[in-house]
Amino acid sequence: MVCVSRSLVWLAGGAASPGWWRVIERSFSVHKTHSVKEMENIFQLVRNVIPLLTAKKHKGQDGRIGIVGGCQEYTGAPYFAAISALKVGADLSHVFCTKDAATVIKSYSPELIVHPVLDSPDAVREVESWLPRLHSVVIGPGLGRDDLLLEHAKGIIEKSKVKGIPIVIDADGLWLIAQQPSLIQGYPRAILTPNAMEFSRLYEAMLRDPVDNNDYHGCLLRLSQALGNLTIVQKGERDLISDGEKVLVCSHEGSSRRCGGQGDILSGSLGVLAHWAFLAGPEKTNGQNPFLVAAFGACSLTRQCNNQAFQKFGRSMTASDMVLEIGTAFNKLFET
Repeated sequence: MVCVSRSLVWLAGGAASPGWWRVIERSFSVHKTHSVKEMENIFQLVRNVIPLLTAKKHKGQDGRIGIVGGCQEYTGAPYFAAISALKVGADLSHVFCTKDAATVIKSYSPELIVHPVLDSPDAVREVESWLPRLHSVVIGPGLGRDDLLLEHAKGIIEKSKVKGIPIVIDADGLWLIAQQPSLIQGYPRAILTPNAMEFSRLYEAMLRDPVDNNDYHGCLLRLSQALGNLTIVQKGERDLISDGEKVLVCSHEGSSRRCGGQGDILSGSLGVLAHWAFLAGPEKTNGQNPFLVAAFGACSLTRQCNNQAFQKFGRSMTASDMVLEIGTAFNKLFET
């Protein structure tokens, strides 16, 4: 195994420059048979899949993202995911939530399109009618564990799979998957984003053994393979990303502040980048799994937002402060 993992530094010059190699060298760990040379362009691949801004496009062309979640107790999570999708560059962001959460979420931002349907008897059909107009769906932020909502989330996942839509599953969506892994097993356009506890729950559900704390890379590979080589982002001090064939490590500097909402910013950002990478095709991703490219981009961006907000606010930093940093963080990482 070749292992190269340090903090990310700013990109200086093009892909062939010495400055570029320093970025790659300090950004990744490569697992198993994959060499550093194979990974040296991964950061540039993120840049490659970002669509150009041009006056010739129409509204919606750069991304229509659906967020499935939001109930009476949890209204912030779907908001953070949806607004982050817009801030990253999606044109439209839809939230499919319960009726009593809708007015609250609408009050957070007029930019969001909010559908109060998730607790209605026809929730799956209501959301299904929108799926042809969505490029990706993020399932789980603020979903809660009410049996009815989980059953509706299950139906929405099934309908999204039929239409071949990229699916990001986070938060209580992962609780659902841990109870019914077959729901997502073998669907190659799914991305799971578990934290340590969620990862442990998924691992034990699939492998029937506890996580080996001395072999995080191996456990991640085994879980991905057991689920049919799905892309998994194991969030933590360093974010481990795998599709069952390789493991990338994003150790971009963030901060030691762990306020709620950071995972929602990641999932919303990933919803957009997953669409862009999938749409860009193999030429832009140089044959790499597009969802690995998208996941690394989303992890790097979230950590950069965390770092910038922490520099300004320190211990008082919140997820709202991170949202305000998305534009400048995106520019520094991908457009400077």
